[in-house]
Amino acid sequence: MKKELIELRAAMSKHGVDCYIVPSGDYHGSEYLNDYFKTRAYVSGFTGSAGTLVVTQDEAKLWTDGRYFIQAAAQLDGSGIELMKMLEEGVPTIDEYLDALFEKWHDADANANRVLGFDGKVLDNNRGTKYQETAEKHGVSIECELDLVGEIWTDRTELKGSNIWPLPLSSCGIDYDAKITEVRALMTEAGATHHFIAGLMENAWLYNLRGNDVDYTPVFFSFTMISPEEVTLFLLPGACDESLIPKGVKVRDYFEAMDSIKALPRDAKLLMDPKSTSYAFFAAVPDGVEVIEALSPATRLKSVKNPVEIESTINAHVKDGVAMVNFIYWLKKEVACGASLTEISASDYLESMRKAQDGFIDLSFDTISGYMSNGAIIHYKATPETDKALEPKGFLLVDSGGQYIDGTTDITRTIALGPLTDKMIESYTTVLRGHIALASARFPDGTTGAELDVITREPLKAAGINYNHGTGHGIGHVLCVHEGPNSISEVGGKDQPIIPGMITSNEPGVYFEDEFGIRIESEILCKIADCEDCDGDEACDGTPCYDFQTITYCPLEPAAIDVNMLSNEELDFVNGYHREVFDTLSPLLTPEVRDWLADECKALEK
Repeated sequence: MKKELIELRAAMSKHGVDCYIVPSGDYHGSEYLNDYFKTRAYVSGFTGSAGTLVVTQDEAKLWTDGRYFIQAAAQLDGSGIELMKMLEEGVPTIDEYLDALFEKWHDADANANRVLGFDGKVLDNNRGTKYQETAEKHGVSIECELDLVGEIWTDRTELKGSNIWPLPLSSCGIDYDAKITEVRALMTEAGATHHFIAGLMENAWLYNLRGNDVDYTPVFFSFTMISPEEVTLFLLPGACDESLIPKGVKVRDYFEAMDSIKALPRDAKLLMDPKSTSYAFFAAVPDGVEVIEALSPATRLKSVKNPVEIESTINAHVKDGVAMVNFIYWLKKEVACGASLTEISASDYLESMRKAQDGFIDLSFDTISGYMSNGAIIHYKATPETDKALEPKGFLLVDSGGQYIDGTTDITRTIALGPLTDKMIESYTTVLRGHIALASARFPDGTTGAELDVITREPLKAAGINYNHGTGHGIGHVLCVHEGPNSISEVGGKDQPIIPGMITSNEPGVYFEDEFGIRIESEILCKIADCEDCDGDEACDGTPCYDFQTITYCPLEPAAIDVNMLSNEELDFVNGYHREVFDTLSPLLTPEVRDWLADECKALEK
């Protein structure tokens, strides 16, 4: 059993807490966390980006999703923590588990004063409210201001800000004044007089500023309060040269943000996003203030890229394509020559190719480089203990991306290092068919991400295979590689139509545990369809009609494609895409790499 779990239980006893929840989160609902906030990883040893730990004196359970089942099982082994595989048959949700636990407590002693504890500052309001409702139903008390992990984590990283820097208009396209005007207009539409912005991406977007406070995401710790008279930005001390702050914006200390909520007038109508604003901030709202729970206007606005952002991010994808093609050329040549390479050394070389590109800032997430069986681990991270040697056969799955001054990229290519089995080729081609189905989809206005998810999975389901993750996520502009509200998935994509200007990933896959994994991912830009039967603005029935432009430039794996499994239209897509990749990248490559790319992109025939 982990000593951190033992120490947490001792802290629970000290504070009279019977059940304690450790989520994956910070004060802003971020996906990627600053080291200061990695409390769940500290206690459990599980380092995946998503997971919730629930601890009592008798048991400890960690819930995570299908991306992390294999990783979590390995990292939790011997820890005294049981893995709870979300959405698997027979596995209760956290709410169901708590409901049964509290009922058992009541049956054992109806008069006992039981306490559920968590740190409400790092728990989003939706989750915190659910826990509160479940506890109150059973007469269990709530303690929501307990950072018990902070009490036992003696060498915890200090929370301090990085230097903040401006994103040029040549990348972002719209200045602060125009953005705050748009935000205020949507506030008025929602009936709000005030808006508290906790999301780090929303704050960075609003001010056209960036930082380095969160892994792989160029944002800075901040809150914003917008009132009818002023805008206040809350920052960590010394984080920013105030000359960078837009004129008229008031700057206050980061830790005074909650005070601005507590000081609101009683007639205020406060808009807060429950997904990015923590339970503790909602709890701080004074009596009489009306709370409007809604998506932040900034979230909605930043998801639709303006023309300058689109042009800029396409330029970033060209750079990223050069890095990827140089990497794949080197990788295949080295492996074929018998060079001693591993998952980590391959990943390191790819990073060096990105660093060589003009305007490179950072990776956009930790590169997934998984050879054969490790490629079947959806969010695999190679370590010295798991680092596989690459052999001249089979697949290396590489999911990676970069942050550039002009955009954010995310790409997955499954690369053949040598001979492939029939199963590998058949599986790759089937995944490719799903990828093509989404990339070439034409759809009416109002089509949701959930509906597009169905289209993508059809070829795979027809072959008796599927994948345990979403098909696509929104991608930020020099922000987090994962952003909403756009999502192409069965669950997360139900409520949000995909509309022109949104950039989303297209990444179906298939994973055979202990064998190999396949994923093909490119970014797709939603645009108004150029329909031959109408004027381009409306579909033939009068409904606006949209389609996608693939903006990722890197060849697919021709050695893994069975052309006889493709329809003529699918084959045309592959050949057309490869022509575009070659035409776009070839002027930027050395003669040797250009010749190799020409061979990779030559037309496939049945």
